[in-house]
Amino acid sequence: MTAKLQLIGIKKKLRGRQVLDGVDIDVAARRSLVIIGGSGQGKSVTLKCALGLMKPDEGKVLVDGADVTKMPPEIRARVMRKFGMLFQGGALFDSLTVWENIAFRLLYADKIARPEAKERAIEAMRKVRLAQEFADVRPIELSGGMQKRAGLARAIIAKPDILFFDEPTTGLDPITADAINDLIVEMVKELGCAAVSITHDMPSARKIADEIAMLHNGKIVWRGPTASLDTSGNAMVEQFVAGRADGPIQAVV
Repeated sequence: MTAKLQLIGIKKKLRGRQVLDGVDIDVAARRSLVIIGGSGQGKSVTLKCALGLMKPDEGKVLVDGADVTKMPPEIRARVMRKFGMLFQGGALFDSLTVWENIAFRLLYADKIARPEAKERAIEAMRKVRLAQEFADVRPIELSGGMQKRAGLARAIIAKPDILFFDEPTTGLDPITADAINDLIVEMVKELGCAAVSITHDMPSARKIADEIAMLHNGKIVWRGPTASLDTSGNAMVEQFVAGRADGPIQAVV
């Protein structure tokens, strides 16, 4: 199966520290990969390199087989239009209405007329089961779960080829988190896209992932089907999944 997104030998050093030390991951269309790992192990930097928000010191980022790290900025910008992103904190603009947040790319990058952009935003709201009555309110009037739904609607509005999720259930109660997980699974299937997520939330990882990869000390130390997570045979994976302080991974205090 051809990879929609592939990271090959990605290395990145920040403030003298080797954060990524040869990361290799790939994900195909209609597949969902979740990257797990402790704080400070390089998950967010991996995502930023994949998104083009950071340039790796070494390695390649291939989108449909083309290395975006070598592309001129104007061509790379066109490739990045294949991406959709759900940010950890929602990252909604307080000064815009909910529909304007959802349609932000349509309005300010694609220059779509406001009536059409609003119509498409409301359709995206319907897909994530966010009531149309909230289209004209400010994000501050939404609950945490509703803000996540708005963020997901913004991520899918342009029907991306690749979706990224940064800690999609952080700060949500278990029932709301499970509803967001269901929506993520549903949207990946409906769009037929590839998905890459990072999370500490193991119930979320188990639900949304076809495969799980563990990142530790800047390297992928294990990858396998979600169903084999509990029989990985990897001491670091076992410790992380069990949430034990005792093991090869040392807690950062």
